[in-house]
Amino acid sequence: MTTKPASAAARATVYGYPRQGRNRELKKAIEGYWKGRVTADALRATAVGLRRANWRDLAEAGLHEVPVGDFSYYDHVLDATVMVGAIPERHRAAVEADALDGYFAMARGTQDVAPLEMTKWFDTNYHYLVPELGPDTRFTADPGKQVAELREALALGLTPRPVLVGPVTYLLLAKPAPGVAADFDPLTLLDRLLPVYAEVLADLRAAGAPWVQLDEPALVQDRTPAELGAAERAYRHLGTLTDRPKLLVASYFDRLGDALPLLAKAPVDGLALDFTGAAAGHLDTLAAVGGLPGKRLVAGVVNGRNVWVNDLAKSLATLGTLLGLADRVDVAASCSLLHVPLDTGAERDIDPQVLRWLAFARQKTAEVVTLAKGLTHGTGAISAELAANRADLASRAGSALTRDPAVRARTAAVTDADTRRSRPYSERAAAQRAHLGLPLLPTTTIGSFPQTTALRTARADLRTGRTDTAGYEDRVRAEIQEVISFQEQTGLDVLVHGEPERNDMVQYFAEQLTGYLATQHGWVQSYGTRYVRPPVLAGDISRPGPMTVHWTAYAQSLTSRPVKGMLTGPVTMLAWSFVRDDQPPADTARQVALALRDEVVDLEAAGTPVIQVDEPALRETLPLRTADRPAYLAWATEAFRLTTGGVRNRTQIHTHMCYAEFGDIVQAIDDLDADVISLEAARSHMQVARELAAHGYPREAGPGVYDIHSPRVPSPEEAIALLRKGLEALPADRLWVNPDCGLKTRTWPETRTSLENLVHAAHTLRTELTTRTPPLTS
Repeated sequence: MTTKPASAAARATVYGYPRQGRNRELKKAIEGYWKGRVTADALRATAVGLRRANWRDLAEAGLHEVPVGDFSYYDHVLDATVMVGAIPERHRAAVEADALDGYFAMARGTQDVAPLEMTKWFDTNYHYLVPELGPDTRFTADPGKQVAELREALALGLTPRPVLVGPVTYLLLAKPAPGVAADFDPLTLLDRLLPVYAEVLADLRAAGAPWVQLDEPALVQDRTPAELGAAERAYRHLGTLTDRPKLLVASYFDRLGDALPLLAKAPVDGLALDFTGAAAGHLDTLAAVGGLPGKRLVAGVVNGRNVWVNDLAKSLATLGTLLGLADRVDVAASCSLLHVPLDTGAERDIDPQVLRWLAFARQKTAEVVTLAKGLTHGTGAISAELAANRADLASRAGSALTRDPAVRARTAAVTDADTRRSRPYSERAAAQRAHLGLPLLPTTTIGSFPQTTALRTARADLRTGRTDTAGYEDRVRAEIQEVISFQEQTGLDVLVHGEPERNDMVQYFAEQLTGYLATQHGWVQSYGTRYVRPPVLAGDISRPGPMTVHWTAYAQSLTSRPVKGMLTGPVTMLAWSFVRDDQPPADTARQVALALRDEVVDLEAAGTPVIQVDEPALRETLPLRTADRPAYLAWATEAFRLTTGGVRNRTQIHTHMCYAEFGDIVQAIDDLDADVISLEAARSHMQVARELAAHGYPREAGPGVYDIHSPRVPSPEEAIALLRKGLEALPADRLWVNPDCGLKTRTWPETRTSLENLVHAAHTLRTELTTRTPPLTS
């Protein structure tokens, strides 16, 4: 196929880039600042250096426009909150005293003031800080960050495009502030917010911005006529401003649906649309509305969320079809490259041929530039790149790594009986209570304990050969002994071994399963300074041998109290990996579930009475469009039940979820048929307990009372107050007491005091409840 040259030179751009630096310099500088080892000026200097390095890399790669304003110390939605002056009242004094410290107080909290709530950014594993708004919120423009970064890029001789969270998405992501009526709709503040955006746009124009990008990903979700009307009003207002740069409205992660014709007619200068995955339908919809005459179209044809090389020929065909639908067509990745690692060139342990199947941010940028060149000059101008791309795609398709006949045969043989426990919950609960003998309001933790410097050093020493396996395992056993001893002394009822052997809750298992590739430097931001290395799911999955049994059995040998076995569930193993795109995700999930099922059965055989299979990504991976959700939830809940369906009645199955909007999936939580679920609840003030109660959830639940993503230590009184809220929704004989999430990122002093306070709170309420006549039960 030969693609004709475009009538105008196509420009190459991206919407955002990884923030951390090649060696996670930003993480180290920020955490050093928090600990007092790095000054504010040194932190700012590190940030300036990273921004400039990113921009230079992008310009040298051939991008015609570079994004600015996407860089953040913690979160771009929090940056938008600062930009529009929506500082919560409880943080206002801190922000006014010191803007940087106040910013981090909103993100992390202090001992005296709670942080903003945190939840998932659409269906990604990135977390944003939720704006808190109310009828009394007054917005004020503060675009200092955005203007400063624009000027930095201009000083380097670049063509910058500031990227802002759009006003409609900002309000749709917000929640009523504490003390505000739960039915308050932040979107009612739109007319109050738009003049502030107008002021920001004017300031950016005055500073030299030719274009500004306004991101509106919330419009790819199902939206009511009122919400769509608000979007129309917003862009009619902003589009008709006289003192503004050109406006590029961007969406990504899915198709726009009814919002596309609305934006196509709006008085803005261009649209940036995703044309990958579920959003590929934009091509037909765009044609149906008559295209974008007189407007710029930025076509996101390179997948910004996965790591597989682009099919260049296929993308060129899409771009060629789009040429007649807009005044000009430019080329981009489908979303910010924040969601992929930085550079495959840093990887040394992946076979070079397999590495050619992968594209991280640097390689995706090169793909965008290649496609823009091909669109401008025709396929002959990129013939060498197209030939190499075809070879890489063929190499992957024909590799034995991707297919294992034994795995496929076992998967095909799964029956419905394999996905069900043998008896209903009511019978299982009686057997479990008799077997475990737990008190009312049993206490536990989610799984991980602080990973000490000594432990991390031991793991690094093992990796570099400075210590042997025996020495490393001695270190792990010593950590387990300390964790078990502490839990016994503190009075926790169901213990964990602390997971000292695990580098990450997904990577640890991926490294022991066939079909996965592990990276050494593939870091991706999850939230703040928390970075993970998602493994790459490249082929069929099986478990060569037990992965956790010996550590759990060792921990159980140290105590007479029950110890939980801890596993990561199949949906989360997919969601927090870069999943293969050459077969349906349901097929991959079933393969992972069978491998984990083997581990569950072995844990039970080794005497593990409680097994927790974490699924924090179940809500995160929920499709953005309601019509797509039933099919996803069917295979996702089936995969969990396939993992856990092979155990006896008395073995108690737990699951865990955190930092997501659970109200959308309460029925799916029920369908998992877990005996106990623990969920994040501290930042959201026990909202999930009320949602479970409204659904009539019949099993046991542990809504968290300790926000582990903040350094603040909750007092016993605070934990008691949260538990009382939980007891208003759930009966005491089905309520557990636990933190929101694992404790890996916390320090030991914080952990000790917080868990002691948690246990004290549980004992206080337990005493109250057991002295009542009759006690509070279901």
